[in-house]
Amino acid sequence: MKSTEVNFDGLVGPTHNYAGLSEGNVASLNNANDVSNPKQAAKQGLAKMKALHDMGMTQGVLAPQERPDMAALRRLGFSGTDANVLETAFKQAPTLLSACCSASSMWTANAATVSPSADTSDQKVHFTPANLTNKFHRSLEPETTGNILKATFNNEAHFVHHQHLPDNEHFGDEGAANHTRLCNRYGEQGIEIFTYGRYAFNRNMPMPAKFPARQTIEASRAVARLHGLENSQTIYVQQNPDVIDQGVFHNDVIAVGNQNVLFFHEQAFLNTETFLADVSDKMSCDVHFVEVKTSQVSVEDCVNTYLFNTQIITLPNGEMAIIAPMHCYENASVKAYLDELVTLNTPIKHVKYYDVNESMKNGGGPACLRLRVAVNETELNAVNQHCLLDDNKFSVLNNWVDKHYREQLTLNDLRDPNLVSESRTALDELTQILNLGSVYRFQQN
Repeated sequence: MKSTEVNFDGLVGPTHNYAGLSEGNVASLNNANDVSNPKQAAKQGLAKMKALHDMGMTQGVLAPQERPDMAALRRLGFSGTDANVLETAFKQAPTLLSACCSASSMWTANAATVSPSADTSDQKVHFTPANLTNKFHRSLEPETTGNILKATFNNEAHFVHHQHLPDNEHFGDEGAANHTRLCNRYGEQGIEIFTYGRYAFNRNMPMPAKFPARQTIEASRAVARLHGLENSQTIYVQQNPDVIDQGVFHNDVIAVGNQNVLFFHEQAFLNTETFLADVSDKMSCDVHFVEVKTSQVSVEDCVNTYLFNTQIITLPNGEMAIIAPMHCYENASVKAYLDELVTLNTPIKHVKYYDVNESMKNGGGPACLRLRVAVNETELNAVNQHCLLDDNKFSVLNNWVDKHYREQLTLNDLRDPNLVSESRTALDELTQILNLGSVYRFQQN
């Protein structure tokens, strides 16, 4: 049966702003308090989705979260009308207000971990929303993420949805940003690689000294159990603590895989040789290990350009292409490396550059913006078809953005009660466009 990997990109939400909330994410911290451009950000994301669709890829869309999160603010003691809640929060706890307005769900690589039916014991596609406990603004997402995923993959005969892991740092789970699947073909059993930053119950293991290690091995093992993965086809590898301290907050900032290609920096992992040998032993086909040396591209340049936070996609002709941000094109050493890469004996034959600057400034490249879901033909037909992009849906969503999004947003604008009604009106209309039903709390109340 024919199979494919669908990229489900997150729509940038109406409250897209730069608050610098993500410790360990260099770009996020460096651009804190800048004026953001929500409309431009959403259109940049849609343009990338349309570009992949035009290449012959199957492209999906995931809805953003409801923001400002008024329920969270009220739970934290702010009361009165929406206007009173926002104004009081702005005066007493502006950082908290920014967190409750964050549009961080745009980075759907953190939405969930997905295991395709070829890998799971019940031969269904499994989803576990990430709990994102390391950052308060992201820890607000899992419940609504689960609702959106259930509405998008809404056929119980083919899709299994798990509750996110316990909301505790011992089971800190960052989703697909620390998960890579390698395989021969998407519809065949592959190996699932879980990259973790620390052991929660063994503090004697290596850990970063400066920035937090967000993913625990305990969380990774729990997700693998929930998804019914075979131990023989599952690998756990620790991220190098030194690169975490250099701003590599997720593994997808330093490594990315697609089918039989693993593209990574030489400093990405601990015990790299053992890890690569394990991959080779468990794969049913030859693997192309594309290792970038520090002498070719520094870790600093990897972080600044998101060389590895690129998408590797398999084109309809079987060749692979890297979908890169313009930052890679504009950096001399990274551009030189990518120019050489496409001439080497690997399946990667093309590099295509796109402007996703609004996302990059907040710390997310092209790979952050998408959740990868490998499905066979039957499963693809079982997906909510309203969430798949075509020319008409692209036009409808662009018009929706033009109608509802602001051109600019400052942190001071977050106190504006009109932002609440604007966002809710936009999301209510979006749920009708995508046929999601009542996935948001304001719709359920």
